[in-house]
Amino acid sequence: MVVLSELVNPKLSEGSSSSSSTHGHSSSIRGHGSSIDRHRYDIFLSFRGLDTRLNFTNYLYEALIEANINTFLVDEEEIETGEDLKPELETAIKASRGSIIVLSENYATSTWCLDELELILEQRMTSNHIVIPIFYCVEPTHVRKHKGSFGDAMAKHKRTMEAETDVNKRSQWAQKMDRWNKALTEVANLKGIDVKGRFETKFIEEIVKDIYRRLHVSLRSAQPFLIGMDNHSNFVTSWLKDGSSHTTDILTILGMGGIGKTSLAKYVYGLHCRDFPTSSYIEDISRRCDGKFNGLLDLQKQICNDLLKTNSIQIHDVSIYTSKIENLLARKRVFLVLDDIDSLDQLDALLGSKGFHPGSKIIITTKDTWLTESCALFKTKVKPKHAKHILEGLNWIESEQLLCFHAFMCKHPKDGYEEVSDKLVKYCQGHPLALEVLGKSLHNRDVAYWEGCIEGLKKETDSRVNNILRMSFHSLPSNNDKELFKHIACFFVGIDRYVTQTILNACDINTRAGITNLIDRFLLSIGWNNEFEMHQLVQEMGRSEVKKESFDKPWKRSRLWCHKESFKVLKQKQGKGNIVGLALDMRMLEKEKLSGSFELNTDALSKMDNLMLLQLNYVHMNGSYEKFPDELKGLFMHGFCLKSIPSDLPMENLVALDMSYSNIESFVGSYSNPQRLQKRKKLDGPCLKEIRLLRALKILNLSFCKQLRSLGDFDQLPALETLILRNCIGLLEVCESIEQCVELVLIDLSYCNKLEKLPRSIHMLKKVKTVLLDGCNFGESRIVNRDIKSPEMYSGINTRTSSSSFVGDIPNDLKSFTLSLPGSLQRLSLANNKLSVESFPMDFNCLSMLKELYLDGNPITSMPDCLRTLPSLEILGMRNCDLLKSVVYPPRTLKKLWLNSRHEYDETVIEKVVFDPQMSPLRLSSNAIDFVPWSYEIEGMLKIQPMGGVEENVLCSLGWTNIDFLNKRRVETNSSESKIQMIYEFGIFSTMYGVEEMPSWIRDRCLGPSISFFIPSTPNKLRGLNFCYVQMLRFLDDQAPPSPIITISNITKDHTWIYERFMDRYCINRKCWVVLSHWMFGMNEMEAGDHVTITVTVTDPYEERIKECGVSLVYDDGDKMDDEEEDVLGYYKSWNHIIGGDLSPFQTTTGECILHNKRFFEYGVDLFPYHRKLVGEGSSYQVQETEWFRAFSPRKTT
Repeated sequence: MVVLSELVNPKLSEGSSSSSSTHGHSSSIRGHGSSIDRHRYDIFLSFRGLDTRLNFTNYLYEALIEANINTFLVDEEEIETGEDLKPELETAIKASRGSIIVLSENYATSTWCLDELELILEQRMTSNHIVIPIFYCVEPTHVRKHKGSFGDAMAKHKRTMEAETDVNKRSQWAQKMDRWNKALTEVANLKGIDVKGRFETKFIEEIVKDIYRRLHVSLRSAQPFLIGMDNHSNFVTSWLKDGSSHTTDILTILGMGGIGKTSLAKYVYGLHCRDFPTSSYIEDISRRCDGKFNGLLDLQKQICNDLLKTNSIQIHDVSIYTSKIENLLARKRVFLVLDDIDSLDQLDALLGSKGFHPGSKIIITTKDTWLTESCALFKTKVKPKHAKHILEGLNWIESEQLLCFHAFMCKHPKDGYEEVSDKLVKYCQGHPLALEVLGKSLHNRDVAYWEGCIEGLKKETDSRVNNILRMSFHSLPSNNDKELFKHIACFFVGIDRYVTQTILNACDINTRAGITNLIDRFLLSIGWNNEFEMHQLVQEMGRSEVKKESFDKPWKRSRLWCHKESFKVLKQKQGKGNIVGLALDMRMLEKEKLSGSFELNTDALSKMDNLMLLQLNYVHMNGSYEKFPDELKGLFMHGFCLKSIPSDLPMENLVALDMSYSNIESFVGSYSNPQRLQKRKKLDGPCLKEIRLLRALKILNLSFCKQLRSLGDFDQLPALETLILRNCIGLLEVCESIEQCVELVLIDLSYCNKLEKLPRSIHMLKKVKTVLLDGCNFGESRIVNRDIKSPEMYSGINTRTSSSSFVGDIPNDLKSFTLSLPGSLQRLSLANNKLSVESFPMDFNCLSMLKELYLDGNPITSMPDCLRTLPSLEILGMRNCDLLKSVVYPPRTLKKLWLNSRHEYDETVIEKVVFDPQMSPLRLSSNAIDFVPWSYEIEGMLKIQPMGGVEENVLCSLGWTNIDFLNKRRVETNSSESKIQMIYEFGIFSTMYGVEEMPSWIRDRCLGPSISFFIPSTPNKLRGLNFCYVQMLRFLDDQAPPSPIITISNITKDHTWIYERFMDRYCINRKCWVVLSHWMFGMNEMEAGDHVTITVTVTDPYEERIKECGVSLVYDDGDKMDDEEEDVLGYYKSWNHIIGGDLSPFQTTTGECILHNKRFFEYGVDLFPYHRKLVGEGSSYQVQETEWFRAFSPRKTT
């Protein structure tokens, strides 16, 4: 093998600097905080007035000004040809954030234009100046290669130079000609926009959008839900930026439900949240507090976490959290949005009464005009400055655009739909949500269907919003679906889908088809945790349907969900057989501070013969429970005060019983009936079958019952499918009779940390799919499996005793327990159990069907070996395992691997992840790999090792035959002590070291951050490319230097790789260093004759610059390839996501590949903002499956 750098285009060897060669120099250093102040203009327009003054440029300028983009424009015809650039124009270019260069036919004939171009490109390199070239009726290749009109213009300038008789002036002309030529080449190599074959008006609109994007300004028109909100967003933005007052400002955005308050607040927050040191957006407050005792606590916790930017300690008192929030708001300038406030309690709890730090901005959205100025803040001596902004709906044009966007996915009606669209716009009267919901429901429907919908709308007389939403309700195909919708709207929003379906199926509701119909009509959606979600207005519409049964007599309705109304109906014993569902939570009434006694009598339910759904949370009832309705299907009694379930409570038809947070002590016998317990001692097996009393019960939830000691008599629960005993911290025993629950699917014993006995008979259950045992402290092992006497169960098990504070032969306890788990198990969670690696058995053969295993929060140091024996495992969670250092050969069937730690920005503990070459594609979730150990590897993703430990034959294969920097630093190549690191990712090797000169064998160089060349023709095979650059800091810094972005473009093949190199941990502590990289290109990426450009983009042009860069091509030596040498890099070439491999997850929609390791953990399509400057207009990542990471190429492993 030989390095043939001398075969590179000779032009590279001349040593002449490009137009950017001196771009690193600047007369002053500016900090980040001053960048906005020094920019007087957003855009500088450079153009040739002769070509575009009266047409394209004029239209472009007007569009920019209309879009509130501050643009500098002067016609070059005002200055005589040949005159130097005026100082004020030079100042304007330097004072602009970016420039648009309109490259037209006669552009190069103007020396002024060429001078502007040179200065603009200089600013691009020194001050992050944005440059957008527009090729107006010219070919980019003509600009790049100086052909056509550009060639003629430059030839004319050359003749002018040659005609100059003054030697000094002729020399100046020559220097200018050189700079202009390089500037034209450079601008043509940038990502430009070609006008050819496009409508100019549409083209100009896209340019304006691009300016917004490149200047990091959110584009309003790109968000369809904000159609018609420009004036409102401008008002709020102006209010936010008003610095005339040092007092805290509060803005209340008012309007009816669905009018766009939330959309507006969310948009403005996204636009300006970075303008404040701390910010927080709390959405959907009313919904999150409604009927949820801990709702306010959750919101308070979110605010604290957002403002502190850390996870706060757990607090369970609203008043304490309020005090904490007050202190935070008093010492920080914040931007806070509180969305959908509907009570004073919420405002007082989330804002307090002590006031805020000067300059803070608070936005509140609410449907209640009175609310804001009635809160505690306005009862203090120093009141906040308050403004109101009312949303009243969209105008006709905006309404049509919003309707058509959802109905036709465009701004205007399709042909033939104009009349029906007009009728619907007229009916909706500018209500955004009504337009959206109706538009979605009419998507892909014919005109006749639209006409039918309109006819139905005309028959309604109620509120406009409910009318629109109700049309979707009335379009449901059956009465079953309508009843299902009303049930969910009244009782089951936010409730698990399985629980809801189980209960409603027992109520003779067809949920399988019904839920699909509701989702199809946008009346229902499913959340991330499989819970039902419903828009607030849709839910209100559903409840209004029930209210229509009797507006002023709640007891005549079929469903009662309002706690106040439910209490009154029970208190006055008005309930009759028409009621099928009732919800009452006394805590909600206590908040309202109603007068009178809260005690109720059980006979209030005696006449509700058809009652099937009953929630009586924290309700104290007197009397006999035999008066409860016999037809109950779902009974929820949180906070039940008795120590046992009443024996006379009719439960034969119950399918779901939830008594969480109750005082019950046991669930055995005939609901703890002492007489029945005594009788059971004398009964034999056949008799037991006759006394099963809960034959329909499928769901039993006794979570947080702190007094519960034992659970037994499972023979009474033959239909039980779900058993939830979460956080029963006093539970000591679960009876062996659980084997009678042959239908059991889920068992949750999480945080039952005093549980002393686990039933051996669990393994006999054939349908159990989920067992949750989080926080049971198996590592401390009080767990004793009873009657496990079979010696076969212990064969082959390692009986080493742990050195921790275990009692006896602790590891065997978990191992034998594992053997007792049911073979049907598909999901097992053992999180937070203090389990070490030694606690696990040798294999998990008994769990052949297990698909999900969660070991989060355990002190394991490596992945337990037994996990490799799980043949069906698809999800493995080892999050927050703070001692975890290695994961070696996880099961090849995995689809998801979770390795996140709770310390998001701390140094990663894990050092090595090794995959089976035959692994399936998976999704890997881990912390950002910015902070890793000196030696670190995730196979297929990133490998870091000390440079001294890299094998010499590897360095030789890279063409790094003379490692000067290692010799100078006296670092042995076999040393593990070297602080210089070798990094390998994406098929790219790289290292960084502190010297001021590139290696001597990098002979083809260019001053500045870019180099351009053609690959020469040679009989030898191209193996790779070595690229090197020298980076300099203006000030000495003891931190790791920033890592610039390397962009390699094969212009001939239209391939571009944008590489954001992993940042070394090695601290240079110098002002100058070298980055050396080797790119393993093959014939498909690079071959003879290809035109290649390489550019280094620094992250902070004020603090750093690229002094020079160089390239060297690496070829085979022409002889037959030595097999041993080929194998040197074989492992690295076997990785899948490398150049020449599968880079589709890193490819953008405009064709570039962004090689950034964070992409391994990001699964969206949006680019990082700074990447957008390097790619095509409107680019994003291509859509990928969530499981795409594969460590090794299938081609290499087959």
